[in-house]
Amino acid sequence: MNLLYALDLLGTAAFAASGAWAGIRRDMDLFGVLMLGLVTATGGGTLRDLFLGDTPPFIFKDETYLYLSIAVSLAIFLFHKRLEFLHHPLLYFDAVGLGTFVVIGTGKALAFKMGFVGSVMMGVMTATAGGMIRDVLSTHIPLVLQKEVYASACIAGAALLFLLDRISFPRTLSLLAAAMTVIVVRLLAIRYNWSLPRAGGERNA
Repeated sequence: MNLLYALDLLGTAAFAASGAWAGIRRDMDLFGVLMLGLVTATGGGTLRDLFLGDTPPFIFKDETYLYLSIAVSLAIFLFHKRLEFLHHPLLYFDAVGLGTFVVIGTGKALAFKMGFVGSVMMGVMTATAGGMIRDVLSTHIPLVLQKEVYASACIAGAALLFLLDRISFPRTLSLLAAAMTVIVVRLLAIRYNWSLPRAGGERNA
């Protein structure tokens, strides 16, 4: 198992947990919690593969992602009262998953010979679309459309990976630099409560 795959699984587990917790907060039943966990963890990559025409999507080529998402969501459903201590650390696991998903999505788009905008879109979609589906299904305004520095961190990482690829920078170092850009920006945003400007120049607290 290589490092990128291991981080991908870690991010999948973190995203599944966040989706499951969203379902519990909305008082959903077992099916609802499992569904939110599954779509949060795998929805972005599935949409990416469908847009790229890479079928069947990755979750059916390597069902580890499905089993992991379901297992984590089920664990959260059954033991969420005992697992509350994980809620804060999940923000950091989520950041790692975000960076990993961005480089996987952008890298796949590059393999399909997509241009700058398309590659960045695929990277951002891989990292954020699952969470958007989760928020819509749980009747929340998607996180990426709110104050959080979230999608913007993904854009920065995806753009960096595209540019490093164009100058033939070593592949492994390119992936690491792009992922770390996303992770560091996201963690700094959490630590210092960074947000993007709102209309009229106001900023959220």
